[in-house]
Amino acid sequence: MTDTLLDIKDLTVEFPTRRKVFRAVNHASLTVQPGQIHGLVGESGAGKSTIGAAVLGLLERPGHITAGVISFKGDQISGLDDEAMRKLRGRRISMIFQDPLTSLNPLFTVKEQLVETILAHHDISDGEATKRARDLIDRVGIPDPDTRLNQYPHQFSGGMRQRVVIALALCSDPDVIIADEPTTALDVAVQAQILDLIKELARERQVGVILVTHDMGVIAETTDLVTVMYDGEPVESGPTHEIMGNPQHPYTKSLIAAVPRPTLKLHRFPQISYGGRETRFAIEDLARNWPKTDNDMSKPLFQIEGITKRFLLRKGLLPWDREYFTAVDSVSFDIKPGEVFGVVGESGSGKSTVARMIAGLYNVDEGRITFDGQVVSDLSDKAALNAYRQDIQMIFQDPFSSLNPRMRVDDIVAEPIRHHRLLAGDAIDQRVRELLDQVGLGAEAALKFPHEFSGGQRQRISIARALATQPRFLICDEPTSALDVSIQAQILNILKDLQEHLGLTMLFISHDLPVVRQMCDRVAVMKRGKIAEIQTTDDLFANPQTDYARELLELMPRLDDLSTENLEAES
Repeated sequence: MTDTLLDIKDLTVEFPTRRKVFRAVNHASLTVQPGQIHGLVGESGAGKSTIGAAVLGLLERPGHITAGVISFKGDQISGLDDEAMRKLRGRRISMIFQDPLTSLNPLFTVKEQLVETILAHHDISDGEATKRARDLIDRVGIPDPDTRLNQYPHQFSGGMRQRVVIALALCSDPDVIIADEPTTALDVAVQAQILDLIKELARERQVGVILVTHDMGVIAETTDLVTVMYDGEPVESGPTHEIMGNPQHPYTKSLIAAVPRPTLKLHRFPQISYGGRETRFAIEDLARNWPKTDNDMSKPLFQIEGITKRFLLRKGLLPWDREYFTAVDSVSFDIKPGEVFGVVGESGSGKSTVARMIAGLYNVDEGRITFDGQVVSDLSDKAALNAYRQDIQMIFQDPFSSLNPRMRVDDIVAEPIRHHRLLAGDAIDQRVRELLDQVGLGAEAALKFPHEFSGGQRQRISIARALATQPRFLICDEPTSALDVSIQAQILNILKDLQEHLGLTMLFISHDLPVVRQMCDRVAVMKRGKIAEIQTTDDLFANPQTDYARELLELMPRLDDLSTENLEAES
């Protein structure tokens, strides 16, 4: 018998293809002790999630383990048949998946899904299972658990859904939890609750945790050990404080340098210098053909005046029988030409709803939105509405779901050009290839489909599509939340260049406060559908005026800051 919960030795995972064998993990080794949190960090495609899938026997075929051994409490589990793995999976080793929407069944209530999982692993009555489900919902920080239990996944925000997924992982009282990017889409307040819960499980119940993440701040504050992965191989491993405080490998140094700092505003984000990963963005070529904008700072480009949005929760024949949820409540602010205006707040605070109202995707129930002197919140003229939508473009949080998987990239980027009838014939193809080349993908990307690209490359496609109409205003709704720090640096540098060289005005929504610190000129803090405060970015981070903003800033995961000189040298 051994004290080690999980022992991975010399693991190699390969995926045979028609052309060659792709090695996703190459001779990786790590251990997890009771009460220990072992972090796995690296760029997309580094093999982090593949290790977790291999432990649980969930490798997508034809992927398989070609070398190495995985042991659980001294017993080898790699190579077990499907029936044996089913008994182990969930009961002894649980997993928290990155995307809560794919982990939850949209046809069943949260209560039904939790109770079913609890009964599958414990010999208890339905009543006891329901009580335990209620306790789990309460434990992961979901308010009003009695009401929430009977709701469906689509009635929860992204952060709330992730908490439900964590409750599901806890149903069986597992010995080991593999948490695959559990806080990717969460704001700092919810992220802090989830990470505190994971640390509490490790400390009090001696659960072993493998924490897969691209967030170096989360690694620094949460884990005991860390293994840095690059191209399927561990390049550095050891106690977290040693790796983060004194990294030895150049790739680890580059990763840490690419993390935005809340204490220092840089002109550009440092990018990964290891392995020749930096991609050129041809801003000069783009700016050459961009219409000149006259950013008159004396008057705002946007005026948002008392806008309100309500969603129907319960239908009724009579008005007083209907129940509404107020997502945005009398919100007002203005955005100056050429400004990057940030909006931050917890999940469900109304940030994305405000963005969708400005973009015209949601109707405004009360108040008005004025763009360049014209009221656009109640536009009914089709020509005027089309002209407005040509000037306003949006970059969404998830580049995969916002791109049509059945369309080639050239058709995706050309779609807004054709819709607004800006060009015709060969001129469209020429414009599309120029845009793809200018965002660093190359014209050869035009004939491929979205699934053939990484997350960062897909977000570049989204940016090319947003620039196709040569807009005056960009709405960026969590544009880098699902990206690792190196790809995040590339995308944010692109957005900085667009603002600086093209004079674009931006609404930048993010839960990542250090990113907001680097990107924005002014910031609005939202809480429960209302504006808590608006300040310049420097003033907000130096002297927040509300307790809520102060709390958000205090909850940021932090790295021990590199010296100002080193960061400025990297940028």
